[in-house]
Amino acid sequence: MPAITLVGAQWGDEGKGKATDLVGNRVDYVVRYQGGNNAGHTVVIGDQKYALHLLPSGILSPDVVPVIANGVVIDPGVLFEELRGLKERGVNTERLLISANAHLIMPYHRALDKVSERFLGKGRIGTTGRGIGPTYADKISRAGVRVQDMFDPKILRKKLELALNDKNQILTKVYNRRGLDLEQILDEYLGYADMLRPHVADTGLVLNRALDEGKTVYLEGSQGTLLDIDHGTYPFVTSSSPTSGGACAGSGIGPTRITKVVGIIKAYTTRVGSGPFPTELLDESGEWLRQQGHEYGVTTGRNRRCGWFDAPIARYATRVNGITDFFLTKLDVLSGLERIPVCVAYDVDGVRNDEIPMTQTEFHHATPVYEYLDGWNEDISHARSFEELPKNAQSYVRTLEEMAGAPISAIGVGPGRDQTLELRALV
Repeated sequence: MPAITLVGAQWGDEGKGKATDLVGNRVDYVVRYQGGNNAGHTVVIGDQKYALHLLPSGILSPDVVPVIANGVVIDPGVLFEELRGLKERGVNTERLLISANAHLIMPYHRALDKVSERFLGKGRIGTTGRGIGPTYADKISRAGVRVQDMFDPKILRKKLELALNDKNQILTKVYNRRGLDLEQILDEYLGYADMLRPHVADTGLVLNRALDEGKTVYLEGSQGTLLDIDHGTYPFVTSSSPTSGGACAGSGIGPTRITKVVGIIKAYTTRVGSGPFPTELLDESGEWLRQQGHEYGVTTGRNRRCGWFDAPIARYATRVNGITDFFLTKLDVLSGLERIPVCVAYDVDGVRNDEIPMTQTEFHHATPVYEYLDGWNEDISHARSFEELPKNAQSYVRTLEEMAGAPISAIGVGPGRDQTLELRALV
């Protein structure tokens, strides 16, 4: 049976939680494979809204096993706070599995993230200050602390001694901040060990055995393609690989087991944080999109930057991820517009570019080349089939599909569970 990967096809915040919730009763495992609590998914069930920051969206489906895989970085305090919040609302969280190889966000990671970003001033990346980048940096430099280390106090102490010898020097001598106490950190994280132990597993083995048994595994990325550390708008990116290739390394599932890649894409474009954004609207149109689409970060509450649909980015996401199906979200937000601009190419110093320019400098200088599609005034939030959409809305979808280079298999016309038009089965 298949492993199916879900990826954001823009700069994140495309509505991946809604997509995962749609297929929640058709899959057996939902796996978060990268990122940390620097991202979030919003899922609306009836009149209940759930904001998930670290947990896989599948935790809201009672028959699904939610998995936090090895590619994720975990802040235990945030994890248990989120679990407590769900338990108080009657959600069963006992099924959650956590990889023993996942890395832990430590207090010094959070401290360094905040102070280094502050010192960058105008050159800041726009991180959330939650320690994700420094944790991944320690992982790559082989100085990280993993979930399994909490079960061996001697190893944990040794790793903390080595880390604090370095981190406290940086905090005190470079940034003039107070150093952190080893014993305090050790006590805090050993205290998490007993709470985590029932959930910890060899998740790579679990997932591969599940596939061998004919079960369906859904791999859920956070952030989006243009925030990928290799394929995004570097350096204004996240510290992991949200693309479909990252799903393999982040979960322990081989690439030949993935049979479908679903790209989540908004009917317009948003991003949070610094960096280039060719279609960004800094006028009343941008504010209108923000208000209509409720474009505020799930995790940070920050205003999202808003702009029109960007076809070169969609094509790029199709190419980089091998997208087989698109889930188009928030089509309802565009209702009421007489004409809808769509970016079909970029102008870079007088030269037309139909694809994303190769260099960071060129992309920073890119200005959008627009085509204008006819809009619609009808409220489409009550549509339950593609045929019920206004003709101009249908035409908009088909045009985006052609520009993006992959079929649009589902359309979101509102935040609710029942406000999705499924043109082709995603699972």
